[in-house]
Amino acid sequence: MALISDQGFHFGILISLFLGSWSIVSGQIVYTLLEETNPGTAVGNLAKDFNLNVQDLEHRGFQIVDGPYKRYFDLNSKTGVLYVREKIDRDEVCVRSLKCPLELEAIVNSPLNMYRFEVNVSDINDNAPVFISSVREINVSESAFPGERFALPVAYDKDVGSNSVRNYKISSNEHFSLDIQHGGESVSAELVLQKALDREKQSVIQLTLTALDGGKPSKSGTAKILVNVMDVNDNIPLFNKPLYKAQVYENAPPGASVITVKANDLDDGVNGEIVYSFLNPDDGRQMHTFNINSQTGEIVVAGDLDHETNPAIEVRVKATDRGHNPRAAFSKVLVEVLDVNDNIPEISITSLAHILKEDSPIGTMVGLITVKDADAGQNGAVNLKILGSVPFKIARTYKNRYSLTVDGPLDREKISKYDITIKATDEGTPPLSSTSVIAISVSDVNDNAPQFSEHVINIYVKENSPVGSIIHTMSAFDPDVDDNAKLSYSLSEISQSVALSINSVTGDLLALQSFNFEETKSLQFQVQATDSGVPPQRSNATVNVFILDENDNSPAILPPYSEHGSINSENIPYSAEAGYFVGKIRGVDADSGYNALLSYHISEPKGNNLFRIGTSNGEIRTKRRMSDNDMKTHPLVILVSDNGEPSLSATVSIDVVVVESTGEIQTQFRHVPVKDDTFSDLNLYLLIAIVSVSVIFLLSLISLIAVKCHRTDSSFSDNNPPMITTHPDGTWSYSKSTQQYDVCFSSDTLKSDMVVFPAPFPPADAELININGGETFSRTQTLPNQEKVRRRLVNTDCC
Repeated sequence: MALISDQGFHFGILISLFLGSWSIVSGQIVYTLLEETNPGTAVGNLAKDFNLNVQDLEHRGFQIVDGPYKRYFDLNSKTGVLYVREKIDRDEVCVRSLKCPLELEAIVNSPLNMYRFEVNVSDINDNAPVFISSVREINVSESAFPGERFALPVAYDKDVGSNSVRNYKISSNEHFSLDIQHGGESVSAELVLQKALDREKQSVIQLTLTALDGGKPSKSGTAKILVNVMDVNDNIPLFNKPLYKAQVYENAPPGASVITVKANDLDDGVNGEIVYSFLNPDDGRQMHTFNINSQTGEIVVAGDLDHETNPAIEVRVKATDRGHNPRAAFSKVLVEVLDVNDNIPEISITSLAHILKEDSPIGTMVGLITVKDADAGQNGAVNLKILGSVPFKIARTYKNRYSLTVDGPLDREKISKYDITIKATDEGTPPLSSTSVIAISVSDVNDNAPQFSEHVINIYVKENSPVGSIIHTMSAFDPDVDDNAKLSYSLSEISQSVALSINSVTGDLLALQSFNFEETKSLQFQVQATDSGVPPQRSNATVNVFILDENDNSPAILPPYSEHGSINSENIPYSAEAGYFVGKIRGVDADSGYNALLSYHISEPKGNNLFRIGTSNGEIRTKRRMSDNDMKTHPLVILVSDNGEPSLSATVSIDVVVVESTGEIQTQFRHVPVKDDTFSDLNLYLLIAIVSVSVIFLLSLISLIAVKCHRTDSSFSDNNPPMITTHPDGTWSYSKSTQQYDVCFSSDTLKSDMVVFPAPFPPADAELININGGETFSRTQTLPNQEKVRRRLVNTDCC
């Protein structure tokens, strides 16, 4: 042993260090300690021996790992000194084992490390030899020859090694001496006759047998030996072997044969008949383990055998003849109990980290695993593995110690908990195995950004919606948990002129103004979702808000009937035929779609059967010819209605005056077809001339329009391109971002007007002006409801 002295320790520590020592065996520190050492005695300085920083011990949680021997020791977490906590009775802990190593483990955290060491408990001579029986009687024939041997009881000492029984002494006498026999660790004595006995002189000889151990000082125990001198039976049985050796498997059933001993007696008759028996054992165990056939000497299994408890059993056999004065011989039988694979491996887990962060790197230690198998040899060799595919691995650290570490990436969003099944299998035949399940939870880190269900979200909002109304609720999902999944919403890339706000918690998108479709058709901005992790993760979604039109604009009447303060009147001749064109009402609506689709009706006077109006084109015509009963002035109220829900309308009043002749009609030209039953050459020439003039006029008009369009191409290129569409009335509509024109051609060949209406319109969605014509519906808008300047550019007779 190496002596350790340290000036920093008090006197008690110095005394303990004289008693103990430390060494490193195969890379492991071993301390030696005497049993029954007083509590508080220092065993060794772990911090110094393991090169640990004393200042870091306490906050790193330096401690002894739980185990069967922890209760005997205390560890000072500040100094790293290992102390005796409770007296150790080696005879109780290690029974009769020659070596008594106590395997211990110490751990520190941040980072987690494990240190293994052993405390070898040395035996002290604290037990004296004892005999099971304090008195033993021995029958000795008077005819016994000098040199004859007699078995003596064996003393039992709980101590081991040199402290166990090492010698025997017999009290002084003239007839007997002792023969000491050393067989390995066992010591026995036989009584040897030195001088012939004479029963008539002394029938009983009292001796004292003393057993001495090898301790310093030595301890002893005594037993009385009563020698009864028996009458003549002058031959003793003899065993053919002084020592028998046998092997038996620990799973041998009761009745299984172990060995047969044999003794011979040269006497005849009953003096030569042998009876076999067991000597009373020192501890009495083989009486329950084996039986011997008294006639044949066969030893058989009688009880349970266990290699792990008792790998070898020594049995003392006695052979006695049946003479009047029986004589006996003795022999030893050493039975080796062979191991079978009858113990399953035991898995114990210490220092387990039950929760791991999902960003734990490969190699992170999860826990320490110890595997024990009470079997021997290959039956006790254990292999450890993990069942299934999990991102963990097991590595051997020392002997039957293993470490469980991370061996792959962890993702809590995929797997939040692992039940790791560990299987330990020995190498016996057949192999035995056991399993243990370790539950590991994966904690969350902020490794996922919020996700919107769509990257582009379209929202439809009616115009004139109330201020403060929720137009949409934004919703994003974050697969993380707790604060890492707690989201807040904000607006980004939005014009300051757009009055929108968002509730950062609920995602409710609020309108802070009422939208007007005629001013704004759509909005686009970004909504950002941010989680509360550290660092935070965020994502964006594009939001398109489309304003839906409502029927909030009434129709407006275009000039000439809409001129403020003017008297709307039209003259027709008394000779007008059915279908005669009286006038045309033109209406516009600032709304769009069906909200701007107009229809025309005569509302007053009711029941009037002289005039009709085109529902879609607004043309007023006669239903029939005039009669003398008809009034000269016909007041008409025209109702212009849109198709919205609810419908909005406007009215205009026209007085239709019947005149006697066409000369009185000043504001229009009239073409009255004359039906002639004869068709002369003059009429043919006239028809050809009219057709020619019409064709020339039509070509000129087309050329004029083409030239006009060509001139404006350059100006159109700077803004939105113009649109020419067909209105439900069959008219043309022309739209430009800054100027709009309404070209009106009457279906009546007597009237043709080109009317120009300049007005500013939004550049993105040019609004259109109706031009009278057919009755199909166009999805372009009409002029807004505001006063227009009317200029008549053309007033020609298209005859």
